[in-house]
Amino acid sequence: MTTAPSHPPPARPGPRIGVLGSYGGFNTGDEAILTCVLSCLRAQRPDAHLVVLSRNAEHTRTHHPDADEVVPWEGVSRNHVLDVLPGLDLLVLGGGGILYDGEARRYLRLVRAAQTRNVPTFAYAVGAGPLTDAEDRDAVRTVLADMDDVVVRDEESRLVLEEVGLEREVAVTADPALLLGPEPFTEAMMRDEGIPSGARLVGMSVREPGRAAEKLDEGDYHALLADVADFLVRRLDAHVVFLPMERHDVRHAHAVLSHMTAPDKGRILHGDYSPGQVLGFMRHLDVAVGMRLHFVIFAALTGVPVLPLPYSGKVFDFARRLGAPALVGVAREQAGLLLAEVDRLWDEYPQRREDLRSRMRELSVAARETCVRCGALLDEIGEAAEAGGNGEEGGAGEAGEAGKIGAGARGRAAGHEQCVSEPRPLHA
Repeated sequence: MTTAPSHPPPARPGPRIGVLGSYGGFNTGDEAILTCVLSCLRAQRPDAHLVVLSRNAEHTRTHHPDADEVVPWEGVSRNHVLDVLPGLDLLVLGGGGILYDGEARRYLRLVRAAQTRNVPTFAYAVGAGPLTDAEDRDAVRTVLADMDDVVVRDEESRLVLEEVGLEREVAVTADPALLLGPEPFTEAMMRDEGIPSGARLVGMSVREPGRAAEKLDEGDYHALLADVADFLVRRLDAHVVFLPMERHDVRHAHAVLSHMTAPDKGRILHGDYSPGQVLGFMRHLDVAVGMRLHFVIFAALTGVPVLPLPYSGKVFDFARRLGAPALVGVAREQAGLLLAEVDRLWDEYPQRREDLRSRMRELSVAARETCVRCGALLDEIGEAAEAGGNGEEGGAGEAGEAGKIGAGARGRAAGHEQCVSEPRPLHA
C-alpha cells in the first residue's frame, strides 16, 4: 500500500506575520508570551498566516498549533532565515525580555534585515536591560528608531531605552502573559508529582545568577530562601513546591532544599507542563514566594498572595505595579526583613485581595493595549497594500507601500517629520 505524502496546510489568505523571540521551550514565561501574542494576532486577523521564528522549531510546532509555519533561526544558514523575510507583511519582535547585553544584537540583526527589505516592524511589549555593551546599545538605538511602533512592558524598560539614547515615542503597556488562560492541573497530576492531597502548599521560584541577575550570590540566596521555606513550613504547617520556569532552575531548587531543616516537606515539580498548566497549578497554592517574573505574574493572575523577590528591574517594576512590598533585593542579611514581610503577607492578604484584583484588571487592560496597537498597524498596512494594488503610479507594489507606512508611522511616533531613507544595515 502506498501512503500519500503529507502536505503542509494551505497558506491562509490574510497577511503573513512573522513573530521573532526567544521561543522554543527554553523558558515557561517566554512560551506563555508566545501563546498570548499568537492569540492576539489571530484575534486581530483570523485569516493571517502566522510564521514563528523559533530557536527550536520542533518544540514550537508541537506546542503552538496557532502557528501556521515555524522557521528555525539558530544553527541554520543565515540565508535560510533571510529568505523568509521579504514575504512578510509585518515582523513582530517579542515580547519578553530580549533586549539585553549579549542578546539584543542577535534579534535586532534580523529586525534590521526585515527593515532593509521594506517589511514593517513592531516591538511587542518587549523588556530592555541591562544594556551596557556598546554594540548592543548601538543596535537598540538605531534599529528601534526605525521600527513602526515600539511598545515596552514596563517603565524600567522605557528608562533603559531612553538612557541608551533612543529618541522616539515608546509606549508602556504590560507583559503579554497577563492575558494567559489557565489549563487544568488535575488531582491525578498532583499525585504523580508526589504532592500530598489536602495540605497547605507554598509555591517557590528560584533561578540561576546570569546576565539578568549578575549580583546574586548563590550561597547567600540559597540559604536565605531555605530560611523562608522552613519558616513557611512551620508557620502554615505547609509543604513547599518549587516550580522550575527554566531547566536550570531545577539545580537551584535542589540547592535550596539541601539548606532546609525540613527538606522532607519540599517537592520540585518535574513534569513537562504548558504555561497554561503551570498557571492552573497555581490554583492549588496558598501562598507564593518567587524570583522569576512570570512565576509572580502567574500567582497574581490566580489571586494567590505573592511576595516577589526582586533581583532585577523588571521584577521591581512589576512588584511596584502589583502593590507588593518594595524589598530591596535578595541577600542573607535581609533575612529578618524578608521573613517579616512573608508573615505580614499571610496575615494581611484577606484585606488586600480586592486591591490585588483591581491592580490585575488594570494590568490586563494595559496588556490588551499592545494587541490593539498591533491591530492598528495591520490596518494601516492593509490600507496601503490596497492602495498599491489599485494602480498607484510607480509600481512599487506592496513592499514599497509597506516601507512608506513604516516611515510615516515612525515620523508620527517621534512627533516630527523624518527623512525617509534606507535603514543602514546592522553588521555583526
